[in-house]
Amino acid sequence: MTPNEISRRQFLGRSAALAGSALAATAPLCPAAALPAAAAAEGEKAAKNTKRSATDLVPLGRKKLMICRIGIGTGSSGGDVQRKLGQEGFTKLIRECYDRGITFIDTADMYHTHEMVREAIKGLPREKLWIQTKMMWDRPGVPEKPLEVLDRFRKELGVDYVDSLLVHCATQNTWDADLKPMLDVFDEAQEKKLIRTKGVSCHGLPALKRALDVDWVEVHLARINPQGKRVDGTFGKWDEPGNVPEATKTIKAMHEKGRGILGMKIIGNGEFTDAADREKSVRFAMTCGYVDSIVVGLKSAAEADELIGRMNRALVEA
Repeated sequence: MTPNEISRRQFLGRSAALAGSALAATAPLCPAAALPAAAAAEGEKAAKNTKRSATDLVPLGRKKLMICRIGIGTGSSGGDVQRKLGQEGFTKLIRECYDRGITFIDTADMYHTHEMVREAIKGLPREKLWIQTKMMWDRPGVPEKPLEVLDRFRKELGVDYVDSLLVHCATQNTWDADLKPMLDVFDEAQEKKLIRTKGVSCHGLPALKRALDVDWVEVHLARINPQGKRVDGTFGKWDEPGNVPEATKTIKAMHEKGRGILGMKIIGNGEFTDAADREKSVRFAMTCGYVDSIVVGLKSAAEADELIGRMNRALVEA
């Protein structure tokens, strides 16, 4: 072999080695399943250690629809608190919350805030918003024509679809059988893509415990705080003591079944005027492991900032 041939072979060998190194540097990482166990474990640990925040988008229930971890409630004192802001003040609140990353808005027919929400969200990208409303089962015309009622909701809200539609305030342990025609219409609406997911809010342990066994439910709006203020009790009466152990056991079991859990009454229906109570309750919701998102009735940007701060601190420990 001549010296020129040797030099050419050495050049080609070195070029191949350099190309292989470059390819290795730019090639995509192997999937986790192909990694050694130790490396995969390190990857899982890193994922768990990712900093979480109050305004993260999180998966809700078995459908894994993404929802903001914090929602603006518009039903404080039946919506009276938010209505008193007037349209200008309400719109300002919604926009200030949106600018902070809060994209989940909770409303209901009985709050009389649908039209206020419609005006407040004008110009905002619909696909970035999660709008939840609730349908009372005992209002005139609702049990007979719930699809027409939903059409009214959509018109009042100014939207083509609702992200989550809930049966509002179930109180009996027979609620699913009693409201079967209404539940069937919710299914029909979901098939028509008028709603993305469906569920129930319960008042009282009889309805809550029954909801655990009703597979129709995809999302629960559940009353949660460790102090038991307005938490579900024996009969579902507004002023009765909340049974925290039974309520939380049931809600946890719902989550384990793949249901989405939206916590409400986090601030005790606005009655936690002591900052220590608010801190305790928010910390509980963020660290218990079975609450996906929370709804809190807000009336100012300052309240939103306080809530976000408490949630962020608690999420560090979760």
